[in-house]
Amino acid sequence: MISHSEAAERNKRPILSVLCQYLPAGAQVLEIGCGTGQHAEYFARNLPQVTWIPSDRSESLPLSEGRLKQAQLPNLVLPVRPIDVSVLQWPVGVVTAVYTANTLHIMSWDEVESLFFGVARVLLPGGYFLTYGPFNEGGVYTSASNEAFDQSLRARKPSMGIRDIDDLKALAHSCGLALQAKHNMPANNQILVWTRSS
Repeated sequence: MISHSEAAERNKRPILSVLCQYLPAGAQVLEIGCGTGQHAEYFARNLPQVTWIPSDRSESLPLSEGRLKQAQLPNLVLPVRPIDVSVLQWPVGVVTAVYTANTLHIMSWDEVESLFFGVARVLLPGGYFLTYGPFNEGGVYTSASNEAFDQSLRARKPSMGIRDIDDLKALAHSCGLALQAKHNMPANNQILVWTRSS
C-alpha cells in the first residue's frame, strides 16, 4: 500500500510555484525528509530539467519507496538516500539546492543545528536551502493555529516545536548561510530561502 499525506497533497502546488523561482534547469536538489514521497514525485514530474534526490531517515524509507519506484521518472534519483542529519557524513555529493518540508519543528534543536551545518557542507556557493513549514517571528506566533500546533508538539515531545526565524538566522550565520527571502504560504506556513555565501 502506498503511503499518503493529505497535507503534502494540499501544499505541493503552492510550494512548486516558489521552487520554480529558485531551481534552474540542471539543478540538483537534495530533499531532506521526503516522507511519503509525494513532493519528490510531484516536483520531479513538474521540473523535468531538475534532478531530484530524495532522502529520509532509514526507518522512514519504506514510506516513499513504493510510490517513487512506481513513478519511473528519469530525473528522480533512486533508491532514496538514507540520511540522518545528526551524522556528519551524508551519502550525497555537492548539490545546487536543498529542500525540506515540515521537518524543523519535529527535529530537536540539536538536529536543526546539524541540519544547517550539513546543508552548508553539501551546498554549492550561491546555492539555495529552501525550508517549508510554520515559523515564529521575533518570538511571536504568527497565528493562533500555530500556537496550538506548537503546544501539541511540545506535549508530545518537549524537544519538538515551531522554530523562531531569529534563532534560525543566527544559526545560519554561524555556518555561512543567510536568509535571502520569505514567502508566505497557505495555512500560516512560510518558505524561508537561505543561500550559501561563496
